[in-house]
Amino acid sequence: MARLDAWLWAVRLYKTRSEATAGVRGGHVRVNDKLAKAAQLVVTGDVIRVRREGEERLVEVLDPTLAKRVGAPVAQRAYLDKTPPKPPPVPGMGGKVAVRDRGAGRPTKKERRDMDAFRGVR
Repeated sequence: MARLDAWLWAVRLYKTRSEATAGVRGGHVRVNDKLAKAAQLVVTGDVIRVRREGEERLVEVLDPTLAKRVGAPVAQRAYLDKTPPKPPPVPGMGGKVAVRDRGAGRPTKKERRDMDAFRGVR
């Protein structure tokens, strides 16, 4: 069995062990829907929920013995990914979300100078 922070780093859910420790201490990691501690031991069957960079991963522990970082294929065999699929994108929302017609926004610096000159300000 391994510590939670070491296991998260070993299976490549975090890039560094200190990042994993900070994530656990910051409340971004839950084990069996309970807040976890970095030194908590990982047991087979634990369900770990990790929130990182706006995304949430849900994994079930299959091999709790990993304490050293391993290659990606070995790491993927150490857990079962139960993360629900993302919803499909809304049609027509691709690319830029807020597009404004030319001239419909705030005036440019040149346009402001022209307006000031027209009004006789400065």
